[in-house]
Amino acid sequence: MAGGRFGRVDGSVLVAGLVAVAGVFGFVELMRLASAAAPPAFDTRILLALREAGHPATPLGPHWLKGAVRDVSSLGSATVVFLLTAAVVIHLALSRRASAGLFVVFAVAGGQVLSSLLKLLVARPRPEIVPHLTEVSTLSFPSGHAMMSAVTYLTLGLLAARFLSCRAAKIYVVALAVALTFLVGASRLYLGVHWPSDVMAGWCAGFAWASLCFIAAKLTRAVSGRTPETR
Repeated sequence: MAGGRFGRVDGSVLVAGLVAVAGVFGFVELMRLASAAAPPAFDTRILLALREAGHPATPLGPHWLKGAVRDVSSLGSATVVFLLTAAVVIHLALSRRASAGLFVVFAVAGGQVLSSLLKLLVARPRPEIVPHLTEVSTLSFPSGHAMMSAVTYLTLGLLAARFLSCRAAKIYVVALAVALTFLVGASRLYLGVHWPSDVMAGWCAGFAWASLCFIAAKLTRAVSGRTPETR
């Protein structure tokens, strides 16, 4: 039994390591593109494809879609991320899972610091080929919404999976976390506030950071599926 459990742990760490490596590699390549004098052609094509031909101020879709996309985008905002993280950490503290709570705080807070530093490092301005459909004030690369949704939802999804016994439920919560991450990133493109390479870089950096934090938590046993009473 112990050997089987050790094998499963090794497998999850291996997968997380591969995701982290792929994320770092993807981010470096996208940073190289973002540092060029002009945006790559696919950046421009995708943003224009989301607006009516000849009318860059008019997004595709029915009139209500713009508001719905703004709502989805808010799932990656600093306010929502902070409130969600605080609620989860308080719950973990009340459940006597302090180490898991510290893991969540470290992953999310560290991701936010990393996102801010990366923005300053690249210093890429926001796209101006289409009007912005929501107010923005920070730098563009990487997308903070895309990165922080990846960090937050993947971290919480992996944590939730540790406390579930049903394999299907584990897959569901992780898949839901990934789906929310991609929806938030896509919403930033529809709103015209990021280049596609910004969003892809945010996903790469977010998944890489969340995976590295997961590996650290597993190796230090900060995250366990056992309840305090059964330890």
